[in-house]
Parts: sequence; C-alpha cells; structure tokens
Amino acid sequence: MSTFPIPTSVTRTPITLAGRPTVLVEPATDARPGTILYFHGGSFSLGSPETAMALTGHLVERTNIRALSLDYRLAPENPFPAGLDDCLAAYRSLLDDGIDAGSVVFAGDSAGGGLAITTTLAARDAGLPMPAGIVAFSPGLDHTRAGTSMMTKEGIDPLFTGAGMIRTGDLYLNGQDPAQPFLAPAVLADLAGFPPILLQVGTNELLLDDSVRLANRARDANVDVILDVVADVPHVFPAFVGQIDEADDAIDRAALFISQRLRTQ
Repeated sequence: MSTFPIPTSVTRTPITLAGRPTVLVEPATDARPGTILYFHGGSFSLGSPETAMALTGHLVERTNIRALSLDYRLAPENPFPAGLDDCLAAYRSLLDDGIDAGSVVFAGDSAGGGLAITTTLAARDAGLPMPAGIVAFSPGLDHTRAGTSMMTKEGIDPLFTGAGMIRTGDLYLNGQDPAQPFLAPAVLADLAGFPPILLQVGTNELLLDDSVRLANRARDANVDVILDVVADVPHVFPAFVGQIDEADDAIDRAALFISQRLRTQ
C-alpha cells in the first residue's frame, strides 16, 4: 500500500498528537471545517501512516477536509490494548483542544478499521461525546475468527490465509482472551449510541463476515449503518484508486458519507 500514488493536491506535515507521531494531511486549497482521524492497517503489528497515505490522501482530496493519521503503537512489542489506548488518547486530545466531536469522523482500513470501531466503543464507555461518523475499509472486527467467511473464502482471498491471520492475531493478543468486546466487536460489542457507520468490504475477503455481523449488530442497536459489499475485489480495495474502477467509486462513496456527516452536524 505504501507504493500506491498519493494525490498531489494534498500536503503532509509531521506533527505529534497525544504523544504519538502523526501526519497532518491537508487539502492544498479550499479546506472545509472538520477532521478525519485516520487509523492505518497492518494486522495491529505492521504499517504506519505512510502505508495508508494513498487512502488518506484520496479522502482528503475528495472531501477537502483535513486528516490526522496516527502512528499508534504496534504488537508484538506493544500488544492489546496499547494501540487502542493511543487511538482513544488521540481523540481525547482533540476534544481537549476544543475541537467539537461533531466535526470529527473516524476512518481506518483493516486493523485500523477495527480500531475506528473499538475507539468509538472506548470513547462511549469513557463518557466522551461520539464522533460524527465512522468509515471502516475491510475492518478486522473479530479476533475469535468465528466468521463463516474465514472458511468459505479460504483460498479465494488473494492476500490472507486463516493461519496467517491467527499468527498475527496472536502477536496482538499476547495470550489474552479474544472473546471480549474490544477484541471481537462484531460478536460481542453493544453498539448502542454509536454514530452512523459506513462499512466497505469485498466478497473475496476472509474478513467479509466481520463487516456483515457488525452491520447486523448496528441495525439491532438502532444505529444508522451502510454495509457496502463489492463483488470480486480484494482486501481494502478502495486503496486501488486508479487501478480498479470499484476503488474510485468506493472512495467517492466514502467521501460523500464523510461530507454528509460533517455537513449535518
């Protein structure tokens, strides 16, 4: 993902947010009010803001809203809940700086999409106001690996195997029980009070049922949710802007969701 082209119409500035390195991504002109707090992917043990910069940049380009991409701590040196703690601290820092929660959208891909959901869960449980919305690209939402697609998409998913996901998951878990809401929100989280959610996922993914089950839980909790399932595309397919038409269309839909959420606050 770090090799994907980054839009030339955005600027990138290294900053610090809640004590963690962060990249501020801004539109070159005509910036609109609001903040996208972005969490990169990488199985909770790899990646950085730079590996997700194409996705982040395209969201900024299409919305004209700035993004803050957080370099949260990674396993195995920093297993659960270190990364989640960093994400919550980053959101709390924005609120402490006087930024209105209604002007913030969480977004993330893969593990970062999972963190967009669990950071919202942690914020709600801490009594913090909810962000305006959540965008999750192919999120990882169940460390119990109980989704049916973990079996039915084995050998079809071009990027992952079940064994590989269990191996990287073990680095993050560090022996902890995965059957808890912050590690398996698709199965166990109470989503009451959540803001609107957009989930984008492909039919060829081992993680397909993570999004499907979370969407069902959101519906049952009376939460606005859009489950955007696209046929025959790989994990985090919106990153493939300029390479597959489905990616360009998906980023446009995600940008529209973000713009609508921030416009209505």
